[in-house]
Amino acid sequence: MRVGGWAADAGLGVIFAAVLAFWAYRIADSWGGGYWGFDCAAGAVVCVIALARRFDPARAAAAGLAVAATAVLAARFADLPSEPGPGMALGLAVLVGTAVRALPVVTACGVAAGGLAVAAGSLLTAHTLAAGVPSVTAMNVLVWAAAVVAGLFPRLLDARRRAVAEGVRRAERLRLARELHDVVAHHVTGIVVQAQAARLVAHKSPGKAGDALAEIEAAGSDALAAMRRVVGLLRDPDEPAARAPGGPGGLGELDELGELVGRFEAGGRAVRLRLPDEEETATWPPEVAGTVYRVVQESLTNISRHAPHSRSVTVSVERDRETLTVEVADDSPRGPSRHHQRGGYGLIGMRERVEALGGTLRAGPRPGAGWSVRATLPVPRSKALPERARR
Repeated sequence: MRVGGWAADAGLGVIFAAVLAFWAYRIADSWGGGYWGFDCAAGAVVCVIALARRFDPARAAAAGLAVAATAVLAARFADLPSEPGPGMALGLAVLVGTAVRALPVVTACGVAAGGLAVAAGSLLTAHTLAAGVPSVTAMNVLVWAAAVVAGLFPRLLDARRRAVAEGVRRAERLRLARELHDVVAHHVTGIVVQAQAARLVAHKSPGKAGDALAEIEAAGSDALAAMRRVVGLLRDPDEPAARAPGGPGGLGELDELGELVGRFEAGGRAVRLRLPDEEETATWPPEVAGTVYRVVQESLTNISRHAPHSRSVTVSVERDRETLTVEVADDSPRGPSRHHQRGGYGLIGMRERVEALGGTLRAGPRPGAGWSVRATLPVPRSKALPERARR
């Protein structure tokens, strides 16, 4: 358990003890004798179970409800003060709220129903003939309802966050699928073009070469058609086709990345841009080039949204053998909520894309001040397509 969890439970234990002591005093004052002992003991047992709920929430809730139901029956037949008392009701509220917050739906509903049954069962122990709902029952029902709301709200909030995160991942996968379609189509088209050209040359020297090249052409065409059908299923029919920044064959002359940085500089921040030369980037696989652009784009967007006081930004793209490193760092002062603010859904999309290519992504505060997003991507050595295939 984390330190914060221990501290919260310690504070909760103090509250339990105070409520139990207060109610024992009230019972002793109004009933006299030792009537307060049963309520205090039963309530203490439920409160201790509530404090141990983190180890097994389901069993803790079942045990707490069982103790409370037993206390209700004992109070009914032994003519004891009404149960559950405030201390026991508070312990049950913690158990019910935790169950609704963390347990599977069926189990959570069962615990909530059990809590409501115990709260309604307090009618059996009410010592009043007045019309209307007894005060002990009203208190237990209100505490139960507050526990359900306290557990249900964060549960729904977590479900919404998971749905949004999954939507971001799905959108990134669809974006990758579209880029994969365009990239592979480019290369397969190059193969088909080369095969067609070879067939023309083979006319001067008829033989087996012509048949082999015909088979290459047919295989390339069939692969292109099949790939389009499969990847086309992932496209949104209402969305226009998108191409990777820089197009197939790398970032080209880096114009698009330079334009992206230029637009960011127009907002008033200085940007230092460090990039490899064009001969180096021309050999990068297109999916890697598109990911470089995406990481830089999302990082600059996050700086604009969450680091308004930053004055300078460094964008560096470096290659060491078969590893490409992309880093975007700013110099904004560190704030108490900075880490929470910068952990948005954009990082989920970036991480999905980077990890799909076998890379890693790290985002976090820099030593002293500022924030850094660092992605590493594998870049296998590959040969560029012949000039004819690129046309």
